[in-house]
Amino acid sequence: MEQHRTRTPQRRQPSQAQPAPSGGLGEVPAGGPVSVAVAPAPATAPGRGSRPGGVPPVVLALRRFPNPRLTGIGAGLFATLTMFLLACADRLLLGGSEVVYGVLFLPVSALTALWVRPADLVTAPIIVPIAFAVGVIPVAGGTGGFGGQAMAVVTALAVHAGWLYGGTLVAGLIATVRKVRQMRERQRHLVRADRAARRPRA
Repeated sequence: MEQHRTRTPQRRQPSQAQPAPSGGLGEVPAGGPVSVAVAPAPATAPGRGSRPGGVPPVVLALRRFPNPRLTGIGAGLFATLTMFLLACADRLLLGGSEVVYGVLFLPVSALTALWVRPADLVTAPIIVPIAFAVGVIPVAGGTGGFGGQAMAVVTALAVHAGWLYGGTLVAGLIATVRKVRQMRERQRHLVRADRAARRPRA
């Protein structure tokens, strides 16, 4: 019995699971769970997949925004009519809040400078103050005929000159940036044309 007890561990030793040799393929312990390694999906490279052509979503959204090219007269009509209609809506809904009118003047000035065609960029800072003065008539709230209305408009322009200067500054900055970009593009075009003309012909 003692010999049998001593031999029993020796016979069970080979049945123990031995570690798989390093570098072996498909060698797992007997009766053990089989694990399958799944390679992760390749990450989407920046500028591909959800962003066609590497364009950011903000730029794509801006490209969907209308981008007309208005003449100087067209931009003046756009700014003036828009400010007049916004002033009428302000008068009906908010009782003629001049602060709201001034806040709305800023994006209208920016759109006017963005939508005017390159040949009429210089007119943008001139158009927006006129549009502000015309649109402030419904908000000024003057009484007593033409003289009283004119005095109310002058008073509104003097009191809220900050909004007027702010919108004019926004239009001027946008027009200046567009003009500088236009000049750079023209200069690059001239340089490319000069290089193409100097190339030796085969």
